[in-house]
Amino acid sequence: MTQRVTVTIEDKIMVKLRNIQAKKLKNQTDSVSFSKIINEIIQNGLKK
Repeated sequence: MTQRVTVTIEDKIMVKLRNIQAKKLKNQTDSVSFSKIINEIIQNGLKK
């Protein structure tokens, strides 16, 4: 299940997230949504 939420992200973090997304887009033929990137980063952070 997913939920839609609104968050405020600092400019420096946004740039880093967009760069991660761009790198994944270069390496894949599938689309890579910004939401998918956010979820992957949060999941990885919660595993620690």
